[in-house]
Amino acid sequence: MGFNNYEEFWPFYLSQHSKASTRAWHFVGTSFVFIFIILAVWKSPWFLLAAPVVAYGIAWFSHFFIEGNKPATFGHPFWSLRADFRMYRLILFGQLSKELNKLSNERRM
Repeated sequence: MGFNNYEEFWPFYLSQHSKASTRAWHFVGTSFVFIFIILAVWKSPWFLLAAPVVAYGIAWFSHFFIEGNKPATFGHPFWSLRADFRMYRLILFGQLSKELNKLSNERRM
């Protein structure tokens, strides 16, 4: 799919994460990124290499075995990374339901 900008991509990204369990696995994977950054500072910079492997591994597992779709990263890697951190922040602060409802209402109009 072609998108003109990130804001057009965002609703598509969320649609590819329609199941709560997919979003939960993404949250866990992204949390490991932060854990590995801390470990890289305290223990070894090698943890920085493990961060994307673990995070993407967990996220892709959820797409292939839970959501049943292809990760958006394959077609839009930078926008997907940005969207993943946005989704993480919305989940962390309990605002994702509000965003999903907003986008759902916009599609009905």
